[in-house]
Amino acid sequence: MHTWRTLRRTRTGATLLAAAALLVSGCSSGSTTSTTSSARSAAKETVVPAALPRSTPEALTPYYEQKPAWRDCGAPGFQCATLKAPLDYADPSAGDIRLAVSRKKATGPGERLGSVLVNPGGPGGSAIGYLQAYAGIGYPKEVRARYDMVAVDPRGVARSEPVECLDGPEMDAHTRTDFTPDDERETDALVDAYRKFAEGCATDAPKLLRHVSTVEAARDMDIVRAALGDEKLNFVGASYGTFLGATYAGLFPGRTGRLVLDGALDPSLPARQLNIEQTAGFDTAFTAFAKDCARQGDCPLGGRNTGPEEAGGNLKEFFGKVDAQPVPTGDADGRELTESLATIGVIAAMYDEGAWPLLRKALTAAMKENDGAGLLALADSYYERDADGEYANLMFANAAVNCLDLPAAFDSPEQVREALPEFEKASPVFGEGFAWAALNCTYWPVGATGEPQRIEAGGAAPIVVVGTTRDPATPYRWAKALADQLTSARLLTYEGDGHTAYGRGSDCIDSAINTYLVDGTPPADGKRCS
Repeated sequence: MHTWRTLRRTRTGATLLAAAALLVSGCSSGSTTSTTSSARSAAKETVVPAALPRSTPEALTPYYEQKPAWRDCGAPGFQCATLKAPLDYADPSAGDIRLAVSRKKATGPGERLGSVLVNPGGPGGSAIGYLQAYAGIGYPKEVRARYDMVAVDPRGVARSEPVECLDGPEMDAHTRTDFTPDDERETDALVDAYRKFAEGCATDAPKLLRHVSTVEAARDMDIVRAALGDEKLNFVGASYGTFLGATYAGLFPGRTGRLVLDGALDPSLPARQLNIEQTAGFDTAFTAFAKDCARQGDCPLGGRNTGPEEAGGNLKEFFGKVDAQPVPTGDADGRELTESLATIGVIAAMYDEGAWPLLRKALTAAMKENDGAGLLALADSYYERDADGEYANLMFANAAVNCLDLPAAFDSPEQVREALPEFEKASPVFGEGFAWAALNCTYWPVGATGEPQRIEAGGAAPIVVVGTTRDPATPYRWAKALADQLTSARLLTYEGDGHTAYGRGSDCIDSAINTYLVDGTPPADGKRCS
């Protein structure tokens, strides 16, 4: 798909989540009942993919018969291995791709239940990084006691032959590009930036770039399942990871074990629809932040009587000022806070309400003290830029997967301009930027191989779909839509803020999911927690 899916960063203590593809894709309106209804009607006409045959094709048998050679890999208590998968499932003779896998063995007590794979989202988030930094040590003890905790970096991501598109200085320039162009000159500069990004990816991985789709990553997971010796795949996926898990269930319903899909995506929607609904989701999150901000004594967007609309106007005015005059940051590389970086800094903090105090402080410094360091740090966390000016592969893999999974949202800058009123209605603060970000796949060097689809996974075991009512990146209606599609789904709702729900402080949510994973008993469909 496109930017809308750059969703979740590895959780390590204070949570900041990556939304890389947010500003690179496109969708249609989810901000009104009428548009949502038409989108749902269109979704009913989308393709329902068929499950793959139960038997393993002869050409794939060597992959399914692999045995991982586990070794120590730097992180205490974790082991690593490398498995092979065909680059092209339609032509396994075309070569292999190497998949990095890591595990932490079940700690006991209690009977081992097999393996559970985890994926933090993205696309482009490192599952191994997530496992070693959080899931393998931070998941509930009762889950870690009974399962080997396992992660595989999807093809093109992190340790699994990562796609690389720009070097550090080039990526610095890319992130400073104005993605709300005011005139033809700025529009041309934005298009040039998207073209350069795409050309860099094509130069780095001309063959791999055609084979990093979610369908292929899901098929890779089945090879990993077999290598682990598990009859069925148990899986906890967050954000984009829910699309990966649902895709697996659609392909292999008979091999689907206990699946938790947290912060769910709706696979039946086209890119334009997805983008505008995500735009509305971030507006919902900003409204919640603005209300909370007004109750604090240090809110830079207004006083106690300031409503969300006025606060949004004040923030938009600040973005306009930064567009005209970037704010100093004291950055060692001389970077200033531009409008694009300031916007990304705010968006980064929308993923987790725990980051709201940090955002208030950063906005206060930038708006009142002419110090953009705080917002720049938030933007760097979003882009996964380290102190040495190097970027993780998240943003590159994100575009590579998204642009292969769905046809581009727009064909030209002219189409974006026509769509601006719809996006700005979805979010007066972020709509313009989200619309222009959806132009990135227009210039991708490889045509999309995926399409919108209803995933039903008939015959699969119960699947728990989790949605948060004020989730910015994966709007709650997506969880309801996915639960409606999957024939065995149980919808579990968290009434609250932030992106995803498991492990974020709700005993009700955690207890329901832990019981499902350990005992196999899913929550009642429609269960709600707060």
